[in-house]
Amino acid sequence: MNISNVLILACALSGTAALAETKLAAIEGAAVEVYKKASHDDLRIYRIDPEGHDPKTSRRPAAVFFFGGGWNGGSVGQFEPHANYLAGRGMVVFLADYRVKSRQKTSPLMCVHDGKSAVRWVRKNAERFGVDPNRIIAGGGSAGGHVAATTGICDGLEDPEDDTSISSKSQALLLFNPVYDNGPDGYGHSRVTKWFPAISPAHNLTSDDPPTIVFLGSEDQLIPVSTAQKFRDTQEKLGIKSELHIYEGEPHGFFNLRIGQGKKEHFIDTLLKTDAFLAELGYLKGKADRELLKRIVESEKK
Repeated sequence: MNISNVLILACALSGTAALAETKLAAIEGAAVEVYKKASHDDLRIYRIDPEGHDPKTSRRPAAVFFFGGGWNGGSVGQFEPHANYLAGRGMVVFLADYRVKSRQKTSPLMCVHDGKSAVRWVRKNAERFGVDPNRIIAGGGSAGGHVAATTGICDGLEDPEDDTSISSKSQALLLFNPVYDNGPDGYGHSRVTKWFPAISPAHNLTSDDPPTIVFLGSEDQLIPVSTAQKFRDTQEKLGIKSELHIYEGEPHGFFNLRIGQGKKEHFIDTLLKTDAFLAELGYLKGKADRELLKRIVESEKK
């Protein structure tokens, strides 16, 4: 039996009509590896190293970004501009693909499984990448912000195939219009009822959660400002460093250069605030690189 017939037979036996296909993304300068095999697919992670980084002699902080798309779709390259900036500031940065409904016919729980697997994989390979396993940040936007938030806030929800002796917990959160309240009045509740409240970051805040920065447009139709304010206030009462930045008149995705309504000035401003946040935590040193931000904006216009 040839390999094509073997694959067809495997799909038939598993009850899957066809193998999902996650295409290899074109991320300039990135090293790519498969961090997980799930739902008949290779889930890839793209790594961007700082210039001159030597894994043998350095242990740098890392960031893992997750794209948005309502748990339905999205592109792994969405946060490539952010990754390029933070790598330019000395961090090892990863862009993680994960399963979504349009490609793998999966539920939001699988998105969470994959987010935790990605952070765990980076930690497992920290020495090989020259990463400090105790300084791994998770970031993302919209549903990707939800995935990132669960790695720092929501206990459990681990992929049963993972080695849970290695922690999947992130040490800081960079959240861009995150759908992190999944309660009855929040985002996507009907799709996560089976796992609620465990899957909703806003319903699982505890004092061991990581410091968090959140960016939100005041006219976001998915996340009310009141939700973000309540999240921040609860974190602060628990003694967690929590920043919330509201951009007046701006909609969902206002910050992202790769989304039609994203504005360059908001991309720059949110990253300057991210830089200051990470510098205060000791993850970055020196001044923010405004020239690098300008170069990234110019490169996105081409």
